[in-house]
Amino acid sequence: MTRFNAFRTVIVLAAAAVLSACGINSVPTKQEAAKAAWADVQSAYQRRADLVPNLVASVRGAAQSETTILTNVTNARARATSINITTDDLSNPEEFKKFQDAQNQLTQALGQLRTVVENYPQLQSQARFADLMTALEGSENRIDTARTRYNDAVRDYNTEIRTFPSAIGAKLVHGAKPMVPFEASAAAQNAPTVDFGNMGAQPGAAPNAAAPANDNATAAPAQTATAAAQ
Repeated sequence: MTRFNAFRTVIVLAAAAVLSACGINSVPTKQEAAKAAWADVQSAYQRRADLVPNLVASVRGAAQSETTILTNVTNARARATSINITTDDLSNPEEFKKFQDAQNQLTQALGQLRTVVENYPQLQSQARFADLMTALEGSENRIDTARTRYNDAVRDYNTEIRTFPSAIGAKLVHGAKPMVPFEASAAAQNAPTVDFGNMGAQPGAAPNAAAPANDNATAAPAQTATAAAQ
């Protein structure tokens, strides 16, 4: 009986080791890490979206003639906040691309707004506007960081479910699918910057050269899913 119990214990331990090596635990662990990183991305984007109404209101007060730009920013924010991505959509390239495209449109609209306000020194001299622009810059930095960490987690998870022996458990037990990473758009490779070069400038002073609107993050290194992604 003692020998039988010992043999059974060995079998159980061997089976547990085999199952563990096949990604039974590691696959869901890495998947949850990627989902947690995604939550940080959503939080960073929401923080930026929350700033937009106050920013638009501040600009409208000093630059009422810029109605087209202000409308573009407002509409871009509405589109960006209307597209909700669930954790299930992280493996859906089409849905993920819709989200990324909408966020890119808001980024570009904000870049256009920034270019316009450089022509209004009196607006840039307002403390409230300066605070909003500082907060916007901070939000862009958070988005950049959150996206990079998400891409790292996705790369780790995608590698886990594609390599032996974890691929066995990933496919047979978890039905795991690759997650979609962020990719930098072809037209926008760097995060937009906030230029305070005209802060305190006298009315009539020449504005700084306009900078193009850019995406807010560079994609993490390759070994990501080939599908396009925000």
